[in-house]
Amino acid sequence: MPNEPVQCCIKRTMKRATVFRNGTKENGKIIKCEDTLELVMSTASDVLDINASIIYTAMGGQLTNAELIRDDEILYISQGEPFIDPKASCYTQAAGACTGQSTLATHNDWVTLNVGGRHFSTTRSTLIGREPDSMLARMFADDNLHVPWHSSVDHSGAYLIDRSSSYFEPVLNYLRHGQLILDDGLNPAGVLEEAIFFGITSLYKPLEEMIKSNEKPGDHTPITRREFVLMLQGRGANCELRCQGMNFEGADLSKLDLRYINLKLANLSEADLSGANMSFCCLERTNMTRAKMNGANLQGVRMVLANCEGASLVGCNFEDPLGRKANMEGVNMKGVNLENSQMAGVNLRVATLKNANLKNSNLRGAVLAGTDLENCNLTGCDLQEANLRGANVKNATFEEMLTPLHMSQSVR
Repeated sequence: MPNEPVQCCIKRTMKRATVFRNGTKENGKIIKCEDTLELVMSTASDVLDINASIIYTAMGGQLTNAELIRDDEILYISQGEPFIDPKASCYTQAAGACTGQSTLATHNDWVTLNVGGRHFSTTRSTLIGREPDSMLARMFADDNLHVPWHSSVDHSGAYLIDRSSSYFEPVLNYLRHGQLILDDGLNPAGVLEEAIFFGITSLYKPLEEMIKSNEKPGDHTPITRREFVLMLQGRGANCELRCQGMNFEGADLSKLDLRYINLKLANLSEADLSGANMSFCCLERTNMTRAKMNGANLQGVRMVLANCEGASLVGCNFEDPLGRKANMEGVNMKGVNLENSQMAGVNLRVATLKNANLKNSNLRGAVLAGTDLENCNLTGCDLQEANLRGANVKNATFEEMLTPLHMSQSVR
């Protein structure tokens, strides 16, 4: 026979693939791979009973051409949602769709949390054991004990939680080992907010204490000597410094030049003012209980209604050579030690000096009208021309007086 063309018949090999619903490794179906991607998705939709729109490979890549499908390849069929790795997924199938319901069976199962874009892997026992009533415990508790928790997941199946990962990390570590450890620079207030959000109640108190210990000094924190000296350096010698209402409790202000300073309503309790020059200071209604003021210069001071109970003012000087009198009207000086003080002409009208020690003090011309001097020690005092009208001198000691006390001085 003459040479006839040889007809080559190339038989096309049929390919097949195993298809699963996106995020699962259960109930897979083997299908014949058709020529086009649309036909493959149509076949997968029929066998899996879903409305397929995207095909992913086992590596999570989106398939764009049916010719790229290899024989016996495993494919994951999506209804439009992103790829979900079945190895990390906690999805189950219910009513033909992914429900996001956990299928974890034991407390040793691992779960992954996506907190603010950062992944944390831990076990259910960690999330449940230490705080069984917390939100995290309710999320991952046994399904037969609690209503299952429904939460969104990312492409890898990690539970999405819209919180700060930096502040969440110490909370998770606390659930792991029971110790609260914060890295340097981490604000405990932020960690407390996370603890409150997740209901980790045992963290509330230690975090609140940590916040309180880290608080910067506020307006009511006692001012130190160094801070006050810096304030003094910025003023003139005769310029009034406004310190009204400030807190100097327990401060060491000894031997400082404090002339003309306005300390009205300030707190100087238990402060050390020994040897300080407080001439012409305003100490009206100031709290100076148990303050140490031995040898202080108090010329022309205004101390109306101040509280000096229990203070020590041994050897203080209240006398101004120019004649300006110290005004201490209504001052509370119960139990004060004023021994050897120069107090000529001071105004102590209606003041309280009960149980005070005024031994050897100079009270010449002092106004003591209506003053409570009960149980006071006035031994060796100079009371010449002092006004004692209406004063309470019950059980007061008047021994070794430098000048005789005239009856007219104490007549009402």
